[in-house]
Amino acid sequence: MNFLACDLGGTKVLLGIFEKEINDDSPKLILKKKYISSYWDSFELILEDFLKNECKNINHPSSACFAVAGPLFNNKAKIINLSWNISGNALQKKFNFKSCELINDFAVQIYGIPYLKKNQYSTIQIGSHSEGANNDLHAIVGAGTGLGIARGIISGEKVKVLASEGGHVEYSPKTKLEWELKTWLKNYLKVERISCERIISGIGLSRIAEWRLSKPDAQNHPLQKYLKEIKILESARKELPEKICNLSKGGDQQMIEVERIWLGAYASLLGDVALQELCFGGLWISGGTASKHFKNFKSDLFMKQFFDKGRLKDILKTIPMKVILDEEFGLFSAACRAKMLLKTS
Repeated sequence: MNFLACDLGGTKVLLGIFEKEINDDSPKLILKKKYISSYWDSFELILEDFLKNECKNINHPSSACFAVAGPLFNNKAKIINLSWNISGNALQKKFNFKSCELINDFAVQIYGIPYLKKNQYSTIQIGSHSEGANNDLHAIVGAGTGLGIARGIISGEKVKVLASEGGHVEYSPKTKLEWELKTWLKNYLKVERISCERIISGIGLSRIAEWRLSKPDAQNHPLQKYLKEIKILESARKELPEKICNLSKGGDQQMIEVERIWLGAYASLLGDVALQELCFGGLWISGGTASKHFKNFKSDLFMKQFFDKGRLKDILKTIPMKVILDEEFGLFSAACRAKMLLKTS
């Protein structure tokens, strides 16, 4: 039987039809298509186009899982920046699925972990199995447009996803420079508090750069011209993180400083999550920035900040830490969940 998976975001919608692999339980992709969200008036029109025009020569999917970037309640979701209201029950009825589920687009990734293949991830730290440790506990953290955190219990084929809004916890500066950054951001954004997502995300990286470029020694920096464009057209900000990283790789000292602050904050948060969750099954780094920063995640700077937890640093050495390299892991994980739904339909 075929099953449908979807990674539904504010910018794009990625749809795929999968089937179960013959020799293992991993979902096998049959076909996929990407849609630009803003080109369509509703998600139902996208799904109708996909099933009628792209899937006319294959069996209709029996189950469906939609990973949605937005708040969820009672199998319903609202995509805020598109004004789309989506109901899993309505989609199930209209498109004749035997089962249909909406799930948070980050939490869904817990379902993909048991079915990962070696080419989809790489290991930063093997860790060690401590006696009495619960190796069923996993946590996944991912910086992309925002900052996602999810937790789960994986015991054989049984997977339990635990919701989290951990990306919105308070950002905790550790140096004078980081305190300066936090104070500047509060004034610049006119907010009372700075969450970790304000720092540890693609937008966060660009904000750190804006702060650094506000200093007198950076008035002639090549990115100053680009910052003026952002003030006119906010959408241009999406291109800034890549420019920062390219300049850093090229030896630009100010952008090296920006990237180091971002990486340090990310590593420190991962250490906090590891201690809070005691995820002896694995701490996973995911999100849009994961594959791009893989070498940085293995650097001495990153690992030093990760272990900088005082008396409890030895616990962190026992926790396996891995990076998801598959940039379409969200779709893959939704397919894994859709496959599980086949058994309940």
